Amino acid sequence: MSNWKKICRVQDIPVLGARCVARAQGMDVAVFRNDQDQVFALLDRCPHKGGPLSQGIVFGTSVACPLHNWTVGLDDGCAKGADTGCAQRFAVKVDAGVVHLDAQELATLAIDLKAPVAGPVRKDLTST
Repeated sequence: MSNWKKICRVQDIPVLGARCVARAQGMDVAVFRNDQDQVFALLDRCPHKGGPLSQGIVFGTSVACPLHNWTVGLDDGCAKGADTGCAQRFAVKVDAGVVHLDAQELATLAIDLKAPVAGPVRKDLTST
């Protein structure tokens, strides 16, 4: 039996957009809402180069990564077309307009992955 964690109301997620859920360990989880009020949850990391899927454009049951326009299925987290790879998917339950995520999954899935760092690598000035 799952232990569901209340996240937000469906209407708190922008239509054709996302809301991020911070976790104690690991990267954020992006909770998406399409124009049919379906709700999906994926690790906020594109399988291509780690782009923030939460900042992508939602259409149908897919999201376009904002970095390189990869299309990722919201229902399975997998890249579409010739692209390959999958983002970690999280179970979602909507009850009376309230979105819940599985607490066990939030605490254990993909907690070892880190967000990519953009920009130049900073040299540690103390180790010379």
